[in-house]
Amino acid sequence: MFDAVVVVPVYNHAASARQVLAQVASQGLPCIVVDDGSDAVNAALLDTLAQAPGVTLLRLSPNQGKGVAVRAGMRAAAALGHSHAVQIDADGQHDAGQISAFVQAAREQPLALICGVPRYDASVPWGRLVGRYATHVWVWINTLSLAIHDSMCGFRVYPLATTIALFDSEPTGTRMDFDTEVLVRLHWRGVAVVNRPTPVTYPHGGVSHFNLWHDNWLISCMHARLFFGMLRRAPHLIARRFARNLA
Repeated sequence: MFDAVVVVPVYNHAASARQVLAQVASQGLPCIVVDDGSDAVNAALLDTLAQAPGVTLLRLSPNQGKGVAVRAGMRAAAALGHSHAVQIDADGQHDAGQISAFVQAAREQPLALICGVPRYDASVPWGRLVGRYATHVWVWINTLSLAIHDSMCGFRVYPLATTIALFDSEPTGTRMDFDTEVLVRLHWRGVAVVNRPTPVTYPHGGVSHFNLWHDNWLISCMHARLFFGMLRRAPHLIARRFARNLA
């Protein structure tokens, strides 16, 4: 039975998370908030937000990274009996009002991963666009496919059974490398990707935890890992693509 829940990883984003959770509530879905080692002030705000109906608060300590937080939220979602998890970031960049549309797309294709493709406004930093395009190119190389339009968007719907099976058998990134790596590895396993355009805004004064040097190093290592993983999977990936072209 199709049963979706929203998973929101939070690390010192309690102020923006308040608005995100209000939008989630308006969509009529339950929500699992994963506090990834926030400081005392933000943790206290999250305690207050977690008193709202339909909100479950899960705490990790110390801070372990976005990937760990999302994985923990998905495992909690599966334990509660949900079939799908909507991942959305807590920083307010995404339009949580679109959750219902994403969930409907997942309901229509329950075995697929529904992946947001950002449509930026003028607030996006130029450097972020350049970095994202470099990652897009590596993803296309590492999947031997153009099926994934954007691998870094933190707004998507996962089928939990196949995603947790991946977590149980293969490594995925623990921090900012998570979103891309999990998507590539699911694609390798034959999970279909449905790309949905979604507006993205960088809020004025927003909090970003992207560490220029550390996270770019992690992402570079991830691309190298995936490249060598692609090489040994290349015959299968090419054969699968050929078969689809013939179908």
